[in-house]
Amino acid sequence: MAKENALDNIWDSLPDDRKARIQARTDELEKEYLSLQELRKEAGLTQAHVSKDLNMAQANVSRLEQSSDMLLSTLRGYVEAIGGQLDITVNLPNKTPISIKNLGDLIET
Repeated sequence: MAKENALDNIWDSLPDDRKARIQARTDELEKEYLSLQELRKEAGLTQAHVSKDLNMAQANVSRLEQSSDMLLSTLRGYVEAIGGQLDITVNLPNKTPISIKNLGDLIET
């Protein structure tokens, strides 16, 4: 309880512009960590809708959303089924971010 009060006191003492910057960054970070299920819900879609677009059973969409490892082509298909576009960016230390455009399993044949 004392820690909560201390944090509340610190937060309350911050200038409004700093609070706004902190909240904006918090919102950015939360969006970075959305799960596939959260992305689908953000798009306003059900698993049934996505399963139809992917031509797979709804149960398979559920399993896909829980998966921690999948092919990039599978992820790309899922993202496109919810109306998005998959972009892959590599961030190397002290370098400008690099966008990868030509991965083999991302190229339609």
